[in-house]
Amino acid sequence: MTDPRRNQGAGTSAPPPGPWWSRPDDQWGAPAAPGADQGYGRAPQPPYGGSAPQEGPRDATGQPPVADPPVADPWSRPTTRATFPSGAPTWGAPRTDTIGLAEPAPKGRRGGLGMAAAVLATALVAGSAGGVLGARSQDGGELLDPGASLGSSSTPASVDRAPESVAGIAAKVLQSTVSIAVAGRGGRGTGSGVVIRSDGYILTNNHVVESAAAGGEITVTFDDAEQELPAQIVGLDPVTDLAVIQVKTGEPLPAATLGQSRALVVGDPVIAIGSPLGLSGTVTTGIVSALNRTVNTPSKDGTSNPLFNAIQTDAAINPGNSGGALVNARGEVIGINSAIATLGGGGPFGGEQGGGSIGVGFAIPIDEARSVAEEIIRSGKATHPSIGISATTVSSDADRKGALVRGLTPGGSAAGAGLQVNDLIVRLDDTEVTSVDELILATRANKVGDKVTINYVRDGQNRKVELVLKDLSR
Repeated sequence: MTDPRRNQGAGTSAPPPGPWWSRPDDQWGAPAAPGADQGYGRAPQPPYGGSAPQEGPRDATGQPPVADPPVADPWSRPTTRATFPSGAPTWGAPRTDTIGLAEPAPKGRRGGLGMAAAVLATALVAGSAGGVLGARSQDGGELLDPGASLGSSSTPASVDRAPESVAGIAAKVLQSTVSIAVAGRGGRGTGSGVVIRSDGYILTNNHVVESAAAGGEITVTFDDAEQELPAQIVGLDPVTDLAVIQVKTGEPLPAATLGQSRALVVGDPVIAIGSPLGLSGTVTTGIVSALNRTVNTPSKDGTSNPLFNAIQTDAAINPGNSGGALVNARGEVIGINSAIATLGGGGPFGGEQGGGSIGVGFAIPIDEARSVAEEIIRSGKATHPSIGISATTVSSDADRKGALVRGLTPGGSAAGAGLQVNDLIVRLDDTEVTSVDELILATRANKVGDKVTINYVRDGQNRKVELVLKDLSR
């Protein structure tokens, strides 16, 4: 499949310099060059911190306009608060990825919309009246020119962009990014996906397609095609919120290039590509804001499901972006967009239902996603090593920090090795453990069947035991 936009402009003369966001020598943006044109009819602007001209604006009579009464800044109100939910909500749940019947508008907003419409209408009427009154000059001469023409551009337009520009990267990755529509017992929803093999395997989020697992329909649409293709679930992994589906087209598909998330550093530029709110082929840019975040997201059974080592980005991610690609400056997929945080309020997305991006989005690192996808393609499921306990973090006592055992899984590794309730786990192999999250991460660094050494404290005594990791049962 090819993108028809890439063939436009062929055979034209040398293209003009592209905008700053697409120049190969300055692809991520730069301020305008000194002395650059600031727009038709605009006076030169003073330097930052400099003095502006003292003469103020005047109305049609030549008199200074009457100043409007001051308006309070809503962002400075002491009652304005920004809060975050306990966990960034995933998409695919109601009011997120779901695009079904529109919900009734919340009470109180209709008046606001009506007022906005009234103000807009008033402005248009005032503009028309001004145009009629100003159609003639003071000496009665016509101000209109029936033959007016501003001419055309002297340089042929071109849509060609350098491959390393944002536009060039987007054109490449869009061919491997799909829109996903799901209809199942849990309702209808949309999301995104990334083609990871030319034979039709697509990586997405578990919460995007899980509603169709018990009998439903999944369709996939590519960026350069309107035809919807049926897809089947290859395997789901609720633990990591990942899933693999497959479409069959009879021809090779353009697979995305997978990068290495472990090579990321804070500040790296990234591009998010997906289908927010069903708007396929949407591209946003940002940077890596932070690494190794632990984000608690709601799972299907109502419990909290943590995403470990998540990539945080300020690239705009909205409901429907779930399962889409987060790519680096080389066009390599380095994450699968999965969750967002929004301002707190009346619901999980804040005061407005179905809220969107506030610049705090999270993606699953591709290093983990690649491993899970490979397991699913091989066997239809993914395995996760576990020692077979439930635990809580102990950190209040300087001498007692670690994961405190609260329960043992019958037949699990810990029970078989002799661990007991109230044992405090402080180390797994060479990794110090000061919390439950650290214990999980240290465990997941291994594979099912690996032998590990657990250091723990019981009745004030340091102890050690070896055990074999088993698959996490859910």
